[in-house]
Amino acid sequence: MRLIFMGTSEFSVAALDRLYKAGHDIVCVYTQPPRPAGRGKKERCSPVHIRANFLELMVRHPTSFQSQDDQKAFSALHADVAVVAAYGLILPQTILDAPTLGCLNIHASLLPRWRGAAPIHRAIMAGDQETGVCIMQMLAGLDNGPILLKKTLPIEANSTTATLHDHLAEIGASLIVLALEDLSALPSNPQSSVGVTYAKKIKKQEALIDWSQSAEEVDRKIRGLSPFPGAWFEHKGVRIKVLESQLNQASGVSGLVLDDALTVACQPEAVQLMRLQKAGRESQETQDFLRGNPLPPGTILN
Repeated sequence: MRLIFMGTSEFSVAALDRLYKAGHDIVCVYTQPPRPAGRGKKERCSPVHIRANFLELMVRHPTSFQSQDDQKAFSALHADVAVVAAYGLILPQTILDAPTLGCLNIHASLLPRWRGAAPIHRAIMAGDQETGVCIMQMLAGLDNGPILLKKTLPIEANSTTATLHDHLAEIGASLIVLALEDLSALPSNPQSSVGVTYAKKIKKQEALIDWSQSAEEVDRKIRGLSPFPGAWFEHKGVRIKVLESQLNQASGVSGLVLDDALTVACQPEAVQLMRLQKAGRESQETQDFLRGNPLPPGTILN
């Protein structure tokens, strides 16, 4: 098919690669504009932009689609279909209608659960037992179109957003190639109006660990926010991210460090912190971290 690909994050790269290898004619890649990043605040291209350059594909990065010139340029590509994956811009109706077969979205949840920006994070944080990927025909509105294909994936007790992200990206890439093999033959299943939830964007303050919560809630927050933005606590004015954890049956006052393995009391049980990271440093396993950042038993966090 003659395709337009629209994506920005690392999640999108697997689908771009798979579509390219499948032999589709990718006439243009749309992605978010380069933005300042890192300590030097130098402009950095998105992962999709970098990959598209490597594949020698044409790249465009409008800041929005409000301009009629941008809308006309999109329509002039005469695409059969546009594939959208973690793009980050709202598409107006003129864009949705421009490809002959419309726009298909690769969404990392089992719709209608977790429509919106952070479905992987929210599924883990909420304690869901499974997640998955849906290939959706896009309509005006937020992730509300009919489902063409879907596949589920269990959420394990040690799943993090990082591990689920990689599995779901590969599932999405496989599903979109399968969908395009015979798009007209796929059933179009409207989403249920029951069970709709919204995966709001994660705010940094939301990532602060509250040790008075249950151990399960704290553990899910740590795993759900790993690696980004990272659940965190402060000690002596220093912000420390926690990237891995596991449940522990020990107990004590909320926030109390219980042992040399950095088991921290919650309510009613505890979590053992397995990997930590200070700002500007590499993440470390607990024992390595504690050599330079002692948090002895009896310490109260936050």
